[in-house]
Amino acid sequence: MKAFLLSLTAALALAAPAMAQDFVARIGHLESTAQSRHIHLDKVAALVAERTGGAVEFQIFPQGQLGNQRQMTEGVQLGTLEATVSPAAFLGGFNPVVSVLDIPYLIPADAAEAAALRDGPFGQALLDSFSDKGLVAIELWPNGTKQFTSNEPLASLEDFAGQKFRVMDSSILIEQYNALGASAIALPFGELYTSLQTGVVDGEENPADTIRAMKFNEVQKYMVVSDHGAMEDVVLFNPMFWDSLPEEYRGVITEAFAEVIPELTAHKAAAVASAIEDIKASGTDVRVADSDERAALRALTFGPASAAYVAKAGEAGQALLDIYAAQ
Repeated sequence: MKAFLLSLTAALALAAPAMAQDFVARIGHLESTAQSRHIHLDKVAALVAERTGGAVEFQIFPQGQLGNQRQMTEGVQLGTLEATVSPAAFLGGFNPVVSVLDIPYLIPADAAEAAALRDGPFGQALLDSFSDKGLVAIELWPNGTKQFTSNEPLASLEDFAGQKFRVMDSSILIEQYNALGASAIALPFGELYTSLQTGVVDGEENPADTIRAMKFNEVQKYMVVSDHGAMEDVVLFNPMFWDSLPEEYRGVITEAFAEVIPELTAHKAAAVASAIEDIKASGTDVRVADSDERAALRALTFGPASAAYVAKAGEAGQALLDIYAAQ
């Protein structure tokens, strides 16, 4: 009997790891381990493991370890990767509807209003737009806002006229600058520092912590804190993996991603505030746009950018904007 009990105990010990990890999801993303996205993915992983009794394990792969964002998104579609957390700006080629987030001042500045937009009909419709693209989108994660920098003065909106700004290859962003009388030039991100340094372009737009990390402030004289462009992440899962999960576990995962958003937002805000102080200290002239200037900027750019978006996304894009207007 003693021998039997010992052998049974050993067998159970060997079986325990397999029982503890019924579902393993590898989640790839581009940020470093010190940045907000990764830190809060780790928090989600801990919550999910705890609330599923260890049955669901998230393995987080930062800094493009599993490929660039296009490769990771394609991997999620094909099922060679279970999930990715991607900047929405990198997903327009897969789903033109998501490019609505390129429209300036689409997301309200007030945190409660922004949360209501994400959690309401607009946010759900945006997530649902991925369902016929071989992807399951379960959450929008805020990841800061964009600011303007330039080597030419940006003391007022009139100063944008005639300046050249680098943009991603986006007709929506191009129309944003056209509305300000500026020129938009699509350039790869890796060429931006040199292009600013040599005058190929006068300025650019990025989150303040990105500007600091890439040292763009070394080759830029002026910055306007305008918060004009939302940087939203989309949490994407492979449909077969998602459907293989018990409904209870799907609920746990969705709730965990939503639960950490306030903490994620606060962490990002602290990183941005620190970056702005460092940029000021480096000698860059930093100006904070007031509410009147932001309203004027939105009035100039929202309409042309929206029209460019509908031209790209078609009826589905117009339907989403109609939901946005009604919410």
